[in-house]
Amino acid sequence: MHSIKRIFMWRVPLLLLLLWQPIHGREYDPDNGEEINEVCAGCHGEYGQGGNEGEYPRLAAQPAEFMVKQLHLFRDRKRPNMAMIEYVDDRQMPEDDIRDVSIYLAGIKLKTRLPPADETAPDFDAYARLLESKRLMQIPLAEGDVERGRGLYGEECASCHGKQGWGSHKKDTPMLAGQYTQYLWRQVEKLRKRIRIHEEDEPEQELLDEVKDSDLKDIFAYLSTVDD
Repeated sequence: MHSIKRIFMWRVPLLLLLLWQPIHGREYDPDNGEEINEVCAGCHGEYGQGGNEGEYPRLAAQPAEFMVKQLHLFRDRKRPNMAMIEYVDDRQMPEDDIRDVSIYLAGIKLKTRLPPADETAPDFDAYARLLESKRLMQIPLAEGDVERGRGLYGEECASCHGKQGWGSHKKDTPMLAGQYTQYLWRQVEKLRKRIRIHEEDEPEQELLDEVKDSDLKDIFAYLSTVDD
């Protein structure tokens, strides 16, 4: 029997599943992905929604291969994060677990609002409604010039992160929309200080060094409206 959580999942993109077995030699195991996510949920939430105003980032719907890459970086100590160390070594999270939980999280769809419901209707299911409400996530509006940020985003970010910032499964680039603004600011600081690298092949890449904070402020203001 499928779990309640599985019922509320988007199907994993078919193309990803078709490619997974021939590339990696095994089929995706959704039960294993769900089980591994129970460990991740302690910080990142039951549905990968993150929490604590971005102390723990959203993982739900991020491209699977992007998450695989980040877990490899944590494991290889190329992306320092003390909280992750005990979970990502080869014994605690072998390669199959990394890939299963990444596909599992990539398949989660978080709603931004609940559809209308008639609580007096005879078929109204209060428990199902409660479960739906737990999967709601909408980023608070960030300060800045939204329209200016929309233009800057289109010029500087859209080619990699998607037209509206929802990332790209094809390019394995992460979503920026639907992500906590404070978390994005922390990653900007880490990228500038080379604590976090953008591309393994170009560890000294000056990705954001020349970008003004005022421009990023407006870009993040725009991104905070995309899920409205």
